[in-house]
Amino acid sequence: MNYKSKIRLAYRLVIDNSSTFVWDKYVFEDSFQEYLLQHQQFNSKENPKNTFRELLAENEKSVQLHYLVGISANNYVEQLKGNLYRITDILGNNYFPFTNYRFDIINTDITDITKHKIGITFYSPLLTYLGMVDNHFLLSKNTDDSDEFETFMLAAQANLSVCYLKE
Repeated sequence: MNYKSKIRLAYRLVIDNSSTFVWDKYVFEDSFQEYLLQHQQFNSKENPKNTFRELLAENEKSVQLHYLVGISANNYVEQLKGNLYRITDILGNNYFPFTNYRFDIINTDITDITKHKIGITFYSPLLTYLGMVDNHFLLSKNTDDSDEFETFMLAAQANLSVCYLKE
């Protein structure tokens, strides 16, 4: 990446039975309940499948369940008001702005809520990438062609990725 490239970051939050944040638990429970309702329209009465992966293999239209079940997370994501408070910048400030997200079902089982596992990928607004310093992204919200930037630094870490690059 070049100095002053424009990037978009993605952070994937995985939620399962072991998640400890209250917000995660609400999303976990509500998305499981929604899955129980929605999967019925894709599951076969003659040859029912218990897990999402089995259902996907049997009925390609069941891929719609990512979206249909994801609707159950909308109100919770709106509560975040565009900031994911799980990632801190180098100064310890809670900081990961996002403009949109994508919900996906990793797997689930209608007979066992403990096997329910989902992912929510949050996408940042366009940022200016100014380089790496000690394994930290040096970034700015300012995307104008300027020579002055108010900056912040985020550590390169698991589940954080550059998902868009414009040089």
